[in-house]
Amino acid sequence: MRAAAASRQVLVVGAGVTGLLTAVECALAGHRVTVLDRGPIPNPESSSADQHRVIRSFSPDDPDATRRMAAARNRWLELQNLLGTGFYRRVGVVTAWPRERLTAVAAAAAAAGVPVETVEPEHLPYLEFPAGSAGVREADAGVLLADRVLRAAVRWLTGRPAVTLRPYSTVTHVDVDSAHVLLTGGEKLGADLVLIAAGPWTRDLVAHPVVLHRQTMVYLRPPADAARWWAGAPAAGGLGADGRAWAMPPGDGTLLKISSDAVSRDVGTTADCADEDQSPWVARLARAAPLAGLDRYTVAAVKPCHYVSAADTGGALLARVGPAVWSRAACGGSGFSQAPLVAGRIVDALTKGAA
Repeated sequence: MRAAAASRQVLVVGAGVTGLLTAVECALAGHRVTVLDRGPIPNPESSSADQHRVIRSFSPDDPDATRRMAAARNRWLELQNLLGTGFYRRVGVVTAWPRERLTAVAAAAAAAGVPVETVEPEHLPYLEFPAGSAGVREADAGVLLADRVLRAAVRWLTGRPAVTLRPYSTVTHVDVDSAHVLLTGGEKLGADLVLIAAGPWTRDLVAHPVVLHRQTMVYLRPPADAARWWAGAPAAGGLGADGRAWAMPPGDGTLLKISSDAVSRDVGTTADCADEDQSPWVARLARAAPLAGLDRYTVAAVKPCHYVSAADTGGALLARVGPAVWSRAACGGSGFSQAPLVAGRIVDALTKGAA
């Protein structure tokens, strides 16, 4: 358990992966935590809810990001032991790179101390690589079983005397100056530090220069003759003719999942998409052709998801929006894998008295 200077009261709005891991880290540090969510906890409608999310360390053009994500991966491994649940599949991640960049990418990996190897496309026959590319496999990368993470965190938090989980508690207003929130029905709650981590609804509560995106995911069952290969397959990115698609392998009860940046779109102001027809986006994804022989696969499910990104950088955003109010706008898979870093940042703010 981390030593805290003094026990503080923390209020977390949103029981996705960032909110739940922040609650775990704050409880470990000796703080009192209340977690609010507009639905059940865990909430299957949250932006964190899914079968799997990729996690990797290596960013060849950003050594600082590589170091941060290596620290995040190490913390995920520690969290497996703490939460008593295996949720990390070390299957490796292959990313397609133009052949003229392979030498530079390998040199950057060596400098960062990240084990990688070059993989020729013929050794990954069920993946479609862009012309003139080859794969670079990060051996220690893999996938996080997202729903399993959420359930494990809730189990750990439940019954902790310093933790209160409050499902079906919708926040309608945040006073960033006084660190108070207002709930439906008029209840007002305050804390020494408030974290708003409500996924696509975050920007409805605090001023945030972010863009809301929707992306269509397609979940597949491989044909019988490919099932054995997929059982040991890596996650993969940079796929398809345009290099914008990716795939996450099946295993541990999950399906094969594919998507592409080609089916990501800005959606204005609402995360409500119950009436949106997904078939045009499924067709567009099929045209992106991330897998060889895609027409032989069985579609098991189609799911739209939402994420937000910083309007200026397109990345994740953690911001201090008031003297004691922080805001985390989720950013797709990277937002999930970076959740331990955000949780650590909040605990550091409390420990240093930054709130």
